[in-house]
Amino acid sequence: MNAEEKLRRLEEWFSLYESVLVAFSGGVDSAVIAAVAKRSLGKDRVLAVTINSSIMPKRELLASKKVAREIGVKHMIVEEDELKDERFATNPENRCYYCRSNLARVLKKIARERGIPVIVDGTHLGDTLEHRPGLKALREHGIRSPLMELGYGKKDVREIAKLMDLSVKDKPAMACLASRIPYGERITTDKLRRIEKAEDSLLGMGFRTVRVRAHGNIARIEVLPEELSRALELREKIVRELKDLGFIYITLDLQGYRPGSMDEELNNKK
Repeated sequence: MNAEEKLRRLEEWFSLYESVLVAFSGGVDSAVIAAVAKRSLGKDRVLAVTINSSIMPKRELLASKKVAREIGVKHMIVEEDELKDERFATNPENRCYYCRSNLARVLKKIARERGIPVIVDGTHLGDTLEHRPGLKALREHGIRSPLMELGYGKKDVREIAKLMDLSVKDKPAMACLASRIPYGERITTDKLRRIEKAEDSLLGMGFRTVRVRAHGNIARIEVLPEELSRALELREKIVRELKDLGFIYITLDLQGYRPGSMDEELNNKK
């Protein structure tokens, strides 16, 4: 199936509904969902909603505004604080379940008030292959995932994004800042801000994909494998800037960036 056919099937999926609310992060997955929904239903029948909270980097909030403008959909930003929920803040292995449950309740309230019959997100087939307790919460609350329902994976999503010439077609995947903190270690605003500043610093040095996993006062830096040598070249600058943020030990993960590396310990327990 080529990209045109994949796009057509997605348009047909949306054509069954009067209007939709899109859980919108501004990444390639939710951008494709919002763009195709608008193409199928028209801009007045699509509402993109972004949750702004301490676990979302400010750079991602700004990006979501930019992408929503480019697509041409109505965009609502809702302020939330996941850390008020102790079940989330204590950082259990299923913390994403509580976060997504709270997100779903917020989105359902907005949809109900505006008479929008269906809420959709950008979950795709590849997301089901990883540790994603949040998916269970979304299903329990009736959030629909058209990409997953049509059997589309990340490759399909990027093909559609390129066909539609979306600016985020090659944007790297992004996860919330809480994913940088080991399970069982309490999530605090101070920790999140320190991680965010550290990643902003590294991104400012030109690295394409960065994760700063914070193991107490140890910063475990993940960059793409092909950028490891560059990280070593910038060693002194990286050490200086991250120590200025309060980290004591600065380490470079030789495996390089990989999604969900904090879940590796969970997998070893199985």
